[in-house]
Parts: sequence; structure tokens; C-alpha cells
Amino acid sequence: MTKKIALIYTGGTFGCIGEPLSPMPHESFIPKLKRILPNQQQIDCFISKNILDSSAATAKDWLQLIQQIQELQLAGYENFVIIHGTDTLSYAAAVLSRFLQSSCRVILTGSQYPLLNIEGNDTREFTDAIDNLNSALDQVVKVTNGVYLAFYHQVFHASTVLKVHTTALDAFRGQKHDHDLEQNQQPPHFNEPLLIKNEHFQRAEQLNILNWMMLPISKEKFADNLKQLLVNPPDFLVIQAYGTGNLNVDDEIIEIFKQLKQRSCQTILTTQVPLGGMDQRYSVSQWIKNAEILTNDCASLADLYAKILKIYLQYPTSQQWHDHWFDSAE
Repeated sequence: MTKKIALIYTGGTFGCIGEPLSPMPHESFIPKLKRILPNQQQIDCFISKNILDSSAATAKDWLQLIQQIQELQLAGYENFVIIHGTDTLSYAAAVLSRFLQSSCRVILTGSQYPLLNIEGNDTREFTDAIDNLNSALDQVVKVTNGVYLAFYHQVFHASTVLKVHTTALDAFRGQKHDHDLEQNQQPPHFNEPLLIKNEHFQRAEQLNILNWMMLPISKEKFADNLKQLLVNPPDFLVIQAYGTGNLNVDDEIIEIFKQLKQRSCQTILTTQVPLGGMDQRYSVSQWIKNAEILTNDCASLADLYAKILKIYLQYPTSQQWHDHWFDSAE
């Protein structure tokens, strides 16, 4: 197996300069980036199609990044390090994990502070950019095939990661790479690598997901809110309930869920609690069956987003999304 690494720069705080921060043009930034790369490794630098603030990233940007990785795989690269902004780093990691699976080795990283000083003529005196990048470059040739996220001297399984602090260097939590994923977090059998084609970009731009985190309001007001969606429903409605998936419903709410499904909207029940996951007994509870809604079996909220995106691209109809949601190994 080749130890050659493809380093792909996508933007983010890592490559910003000035005060207030703004991206350095990549034509100027990449030569400066190359100067701090370890000499003992064979690293080729690339830029993504879109260099942007990660808060502006959408599914199309990550699909284009996956397509770039797949094209580089055909050129002989097997190890990839991605520099990405931290705002949506967990989402990027989860999407790459769902779509690439174990076809190669990928580690995403970023930084809370820029690599360069305000003037952009030298490395910043205090920065986590170099440590995070070096950790990713060191580990990408050592880990087993798959997608990971490296931050603050830690390497996590990409599908499990959550950003837990806005400014601290130790900003992410997840399952460490040297611990196997729990069984219910294993990628399902149907989730094999998906070869990205240009037609996927336009379709991804049409995907509409609405995410509601429950707050303590009456069932009547919750029903009123759901009714508003019947006029122009999203493709997927994610409801973050309490605890292990507790949601207070009645016959009216269940009927609205069924009407949403009839209008090609799949409702997915999950929890707003970041750790511990859903109690999977909910997936077989009677009201869930009556309402014809789905339950979340993913490793994180970002992984749920990635699963929705992939199944949306794999199957053309809402009923197929519902039918294939729990596909797994026999």
C-alpha cells in the first residue's frame, strides 16, 4: 500500500489571515502551507472546487469533494487528509464516511486558530493548526481504512463526532478510532461506497430537511405547528424529542404524521440528548407504527444528516426512502 498522501484544502479558519479574519487566496496560501509540511512524508497538495467558510457548505460541496477523492483514487492515491472549517466539520466527516466507507483512508481536520499571522507572512505564534494537521498526516497512514476526524491530539470515528465547544482547542467529542464502533453504529450493509456522478449535485440541491428540537409546549400547539407543514412539506422532518426518544402524542398528532407521509414527507424521531442514542424499543412501539414514522439509528446528528442525504440520492421516491431506511446485513 502506498504511503503517498493527498492533502486537500477546502478553506476555513485554518487558511485565514487579517483582522477580522478573511480567507487568504489559495494561490498564496498553498505555497505557505507546503513550507510547514513534514519532509519525511510524500504529500501532494490539492484544492477543492469551492474554497469557502464551512458554515456556507452544503451537500453539493461535500459531494464534489467526494468526487475529487474518487478521481484521485483512480490516480493511485489511497490516503487523504482534508483541511476543513470547524463549523460543519462533523457534517463533512459524516457525509464522507457514509459515501466512501472503507474504500480508502481519510482524516479530516481543521483548527480553531489560523495557521498564519495577521499579515500572512509567517506562522502564527499561537495556533493549533500545525498540531492538528501533523496529527492527521501521521495517523492517516496508520489507521485502518475508513473516515476519521483528527483534532487536539485525538482521532475519532467520523460518524460519531460532535462539536462541543465554540472556541476551545479541545472542541470535538466522539468515539476514539482505536475503539470499535458499537454494533448499532456499524454502517449498514446497503451503505457501500457510492460513486458520485454529476447528476447527484443537482438532486442534492433539491433536498429539503427540517429539523425541530422539541421544547415544552402543549400538544395542541405542536399539532398546529405540524399542520403548517402540510401545505409545503419538506422531504424529511427530523424531530428531536426528549430522553431516549420520548414524545408526547395523541391521535390528532399521529394522524398529521400520516398525512405528512402521504405528502412524501418522511418523519424521523430522534433525541436532542447528544450522548446515549435512541432506545430502539421505540422503533417497534405501537404509536410509531401507527404514525408510520421512522426512528434514528445513527451514531450522531451529523450521521443522521449523512444517511438522509445518501438514501435520498440512492432512491427516487419517498416510499422507497421509508422502505429502505432500516436495510441491514442479513
